[in-house]
Amino acid sequence: MKALTPPEIVEELDKYIVGQKNAKRSVAIALRNRWRRQQVPEHLRDEIAPKNIIMIGPTGVGKTEIARRLASLANSPFLKIEASKFTEVGYVGRDVESMIRDLCELAVNMVRGEEQEKVMVRASEIAEEKTLDILLPGNKGPEAPTAGTAEFAEYSEGVEAPVSKDATREKLRRLLREGRFDDRYLDLEVSDRNYPMIEIFSSAGMEEMDINLREMLGSMMPRRTKRRKVKVPEALEILTQEEAQRLVDMDKVVKSAIERVEHSGIIFLDEIDKIASRETTRGPDVSREGVQRDLLPIVEGSTVNTKYGMVRSDHILFIASGAFHASKPSDLIPELQGRFPIRVELAPLGKDEFVRILKEPENALTTQYEALMATEGIELVYEDDAIEEVAQIAHDVNSRTENIGARRLHTVMEKLLDDVSFNAHGLQGQQIVITREYVREKLQDIVKDEDLSRYIL
Repeated sequence: MKALTPPEIVEELDKYIVGQKNAKRSVAIALRNRWRRQQVPEHLRDEIAPKNIIMIGPTGVGKTEIARRLASLANSPFLKIEASKFTEVGYVGRDVESMIRDLCELAVNMVRGEEQEKVMVRASEIAEEKTLDILLPGNKGPEAPTAGTAEFAEYSEGVEAPVSKDATREKLRRLLREGRFDDRYLDLEVSDRNYPMIEIFSSAGMEEMDINLREMLGSMMPRRTKRRKVKVPEALEILTQEEAQRLVDMDKVVKSAIERVEHSGIIFLDEIDKIASRETTRGPDVSREGVQRDLLPIVEGSTVNTKYGMVRSDHILFIASGAFHASKPSDLIPELQGRFPIRVELAPLGKDEFVRILKEPENALTTQYEALMATEGIELVYEDDAIEEVAQIAHDVNSRTENIGARRLHTVMEKLLDDVSFNAHGLQGQQIVITREYVREKLQDIVKDEDLSRYIL
């Protein structure tokens, strides 16, 4: 885990998210507390529980983006999941424990990728040797082909002829690295990873059974291979990937992944307000209070059985979010409320924030469209008053229709640049300046017609 201080974490989040200082401070402290916990004496470490957070605010104000960027900063396994996807155990729907299994799967893939990167140099060396063996299939024997053979002569014009088996191989290696064999096809034998199709119809909690059965059948059946005819560069890539997988110690990967899940995993529970019990609700409350009671042991800390072994959820950080329009955090069951000690409210976004969102972040929408049009040889330029007009239109549409926050900017920008995107192939080498007049020309009629703006914007 990177030992970033809270101000450094907020500074990193500021690069992508506009405003929401209180939310950024809360998640920065929560992340720093995880690092602090690792430094305390071991006998006290298990006693320090994570400070879970509830973010309260309308859609499109940055709740999900804050959590996602936080996980990226900490290099943590991160899972975003909607709380409304779960139902009480015994009813049709996903089992709450499946979120820990999904997080574990993500962590294994993350650690496996990191380990493969470490052995990639060695894997590419082995792949090169195997490619040379295929190019000169007889050079392992006592009578290896020499530079005079047709296999070698076809690609060795102007190269001094070697006289020995080793010299032939080294000359061939040099030609391979120079790309002289790039147009040649090789017959490659690769592993066939297609498992038999298995479909299981079962109640909640059985999501993994089809995967486990597939793996079990795969290990019982003999290893299958298939032959493919590929060009030399693709063959090198396939062989490098296969060798990297062989060089990785999967036992070490699984152990490291489970440790990462238990100590630095982050689960983002979106739409938690949808499972809050409302006082006016009558009759059975299967999809609300029942789900909360099933979530409680996971958030409190329990041991979940996964295909990689037992995983404890005691120190996973849970960040919940919801608009809480029709309910409030106090509608959650008291035990679950107690497990989310930090409450932070995110402010709705207005015109000023929209202007900043369009200009300041490293991944700003304006920057994205500039990069997209640059691929067609077009220079896209925005005047400041044009950006202010776009922000004003997005704010007006949010005020008159449903307020979807910064997501409205996506719909407005897409409609604004619709003609440019469609005709870009015929505008190569041109500079297109987006002015306030251009924005009004493209969008004003739609904005004035409220019924039309509900559909278009």
